[in-house]
Amino acid sequence: MPSLALMRSKLFVPGSRPELFGKAVATAADALSLDLEDAVAPGRKEEARGAVAAFLRSLPPRADGAPGKVMIVRVNGLATSLFEADLRAITGPGLDVVNLPMAESAADIQAAVAALEAAEQTTGAGGTVGLLANIETPRGLLAVAEIAAAHPRVVGLQIGYGDLFEPAGIARDSEAALNHVRLVVRFAAAAAGIPCFDGSLAAVDAPERCRAEAEAARRLGFAGKSCIHPSQVPIVNAAFAPSPAEVARARRVLEAAGERLAGGTGAFLVEGQMVDAPFIESARALVALAERLGTAEA
Repeated sequence: MPSLALMRSKLFVPGSRPELFGKAVATAADALSLDLEDAVAPGRKEEARGAVAAFLRSLPPRADGAPGKVMIVRVNGLATSLFEADLRAITGPGLDVVNLPMAESAADIQAAVAALEAAEQTTGAGGTVGLLANIETPRGLLAVAEIAAAHPRVVGLQIGYGDLFEPAGIARDSEAALNHVRLVVRFAAAAAGIPCFDGSLAAVDAPERCRAEAEAARRLGFAGKSCIHPSQVPIVNAAFAPSPAEVARARRVLEAAGERLAGGTGAFLVEGQMVDAPFIESARALVALAERLGTAEA
């Protein structure tokens, strides 16, 4: 399955706007989410499906382990008549992850996996496509732990604030609501050993708010955030990349750990803070992330 550990930014692109596909590839987004669902008018679903499928087939082959944008397609919902046709059209070379909207149970994940496997058999694909499950309904939020652990194909969780908050009358800028949802999703993802991603911000002309949301999500352990406009991508990338100061301190923790653990000490002070196994592992993960992102010069 593909890893989404380095997916800081995921840029949504309407599937009915193929003239934007090349421009989206040229951005600094770590992933593209080609959208067949909400961003496509009902009368243009088939057209969008064909455009996205053709774009995926046009992508040059990527060597195993080679860097490159993660290619995600948000399909229409499991309960719609469009779901299986979407899978049959897009499954094949170029597709990394299927984004499943409105996931509400482990049964939804199992049904989606079965449909994906059937599409792979039909198209001769290799069975390596992952599922990114959207948590965007009250039922989905209540069942998020079982969704996260439902199948090895689930490679990440993503929050959808609009569908989750609007019907319930919850303000999109409520910090209490945002952080409650984030923590529930984060712990479910942590238990399943997969990353999770903050929902997009529709206010394109609010860069400081975008930055604040991204930074708040990162403090809660999120790996990245969805973007609906290219202008949000550099903001989000910066927020989810370890800073030079963070990397430098993590290296000092690891250096001290090497010395103290060799001497039989399990807990010790680094710059006035007690450090033991969880902090050492966190420092090791941060340095590894910085190295993989190419930001580990400090």
